[in-house]
Amino acid sequence: MQKYNLLLTAAVSAALMVTGCSQDEKAKDSSHIVNSKHPEEVFWGDTHVHTDNSIDAFGFGNRLDTEAAMRFARGEKITATKGYEAQLSQPLDFIVIADHAAALGATKALYNAPRVALLGNDFALRWYDMMHESEEGSLRVTAELIDGAAKGTLPDSFTNQEAQAERIGDLWKEHGNIVERYNEPGKFTAFMGFEYTPMPGGDNLHRVVMFRDSAEKANSVLPFSSQQSLDVEDLWAYMAAYEKNTGGQMLAIPHNSNVSNGRMFSMNKFDGSPIDAAYAKTRALREPIIEATQIKGDSETHPFLSPNDEFSAYGVAGWDKANLSAGRDMKPSSYAGSYARSALKRGLELEKKVGANPYKFGMIGSSDTHTSLADVREKSFIGKHSANEPTVKDRSTLPQNLGTRQGRFGWHYLSSGYAGVWATSNTREAIFDAMIRREVYATTGPRMKVRFFGGWDFSADDVRDLVSKGYAQGVPMGGDLTDKSSDAPTFLISAMMDPESANLDRIQVVKGWINADGSTQEKIFNVAWGGDRKIGNDGKLPAVGNTVDLAKGTWSNDIGAAELMTFWQDPEFNADDNAFYYVRVLEIPTPTWPVYDAIKYGFTLGDEVIKIQQERAYTSPIWYNAKG
Repeated sequence: MQKYNLLLTAAVSAALMVTGCSQDEKAKDSSHIVNSKHPEEVFWGDTHVHTDNSIDAFGFGNRLDTEAAMRFARGEKITATKGYEAQLSQPLDFIVIADHAAALGATKALYNAPRVALLGNDFALRWYDMMHESEEGSLRVTAELIDGAAKGTLPDSFTNQEAQAERIGDLWKEHGNIVERYNEPGKFTAFMGFEYTPMPGGDNLHRVVMFRDSAEKANSVLPFSSQQSLDVEDLWAYMAAYEKNTGGQMLAIPHNSNVSNGRMFSMNKFDGSPIDAAYAKTRALREPIIEATQIKGDSETHPFLSPNDEFSAYGVAGWDKANLSAGRDMKPSSYAGSYARSALKRGLELEKKVGANPYKFGMIGSSDTHTSLADVREKSFIGKHSANEPTVKDRSTLPQNLGTRQGRFGWHYLSSGYAGVWATSNTREAIFDAMIRREVYATTGPRMKVRFFGGWDFSADDVRDLVSKGYAQGVPMGGDLTDKSSDAPTFLISAMMDPESANLDRIQVVKGWINADGSTQEKIFNVAWGGDRKIGNDGKLPAVGNTVDLAKGTWSNDIGAAELMTFWQDPEFNADDNAFYYVRVLEIPTPTWPVYDAIKYGFTLGDEVIKIQQERAYTSPIWYNAKG
């Protein structure tokens, strides 16, 4: 086995052609960077992109490397794995390449190894032959990888981190060289990062881990793998050790809590013991934000948890019946630990019980694309992985059974999402620091601009000068309000449509709070909307309408509003109840990506396929703490 790992190392060295400067190259001039006093611009990025260095992405057929991902994100035209040209209409401002730390680059190394070097290793030879035989054979290898990861039965050459250290170290350093070359402070920000992928029994407990630092500093460690530990507290210890030894900084971003079987936001630790204050404080420190929406569904809330929320079913279909690998069924009793809104309420409960809130997080979106290409527009959705790119004409209706996964089809996948970050400049330091203070928000793809401020002294007139008043007299999204008086807190909110997308339907404030008896509640307030609609006696705002033409894949911006701004004060405030508030912005109805595929290839979608949706944004919360 040692001989085989050495051969894999050699294969990787020969196969990876990395161009560009070394990490010793003179640092790029950043003298032109001006950090504003307060964030004046939202920067758009994807913190969750997989290249051919991820074991599953390569197995799915991805042949695009880190450099291709960087070039695409900054707006260049790229030839996709399936041979067509792809390009963003608007470049991104930042990116995190988050390849799986587990067996980093192993399938690519195996594929590129000389076959003769694998003689005597039956497992490696079988996978090698399957990958070279056909695309279907490669997909079978990937299915075995996913299934093996869920069951803990992967072969030693894929699970022995020590044996892989030399190969992974070389690849990690080469990856860092590319990241440094594409990082241009003030223009485009490239972060070092990886994905930590524990999946006990198929329950998704994955985190993206990103560095604030240069590749030179990040290269002082290897990515921490779920092969080393499934317990996230060991990841946090790794992060703490890195920061102590280097003076650098890291954060972790949980994602796909929707398929965690209730374990992502559990009331207990990984070992089953109750969460205590030390755990709560560490988690809040290490995981200041979560990924609330992405390709594998939406994790804001669920109709079972929020029965009075008429918009709670977005991105739920196909994902709420089984965990990530579909090895275990998920029951409604597990949902509270799987969705962000209920987690925020659980955080209030735990804070009251142990004195600290482990689930005090902001929200972002990102793609989790395994094609290297971070495009989440409905009209040009590239897909989750390279075996399911737009050249596969019936991809929306094909079963998507990865490993033991059952009952999921192409149309269950969302074309989602992006991270909006209010930062003082487009640099690693400014964007990372904005994430730490949670001044961030999630969108399902459209780049709508959303601002949210809370304070005690706002008035309706302050909407005219929302930004300067917001920072001078209050706190932005992600901030804290302390008990200043018995008066209800006030909020300033604005949302502007993405010029390339649809008008806005409405702005809502989602409130959660904990009563004196320890029970938690939630309520949604419609606070601004397009048109002359009025809230009815049932407390609901009438629908904005629907202009979607499914035959053409079009809609009309004759309904809704291009921009919405409002002042709002909580009409049901109780000064004794800790609470959180976050904003949800809804677009008017638009077509989903399967509609565009059906028009392009001339077929009819079944009635079960979701064809019309309302894309949306979720801000990070503002918390009210009665204790001050």
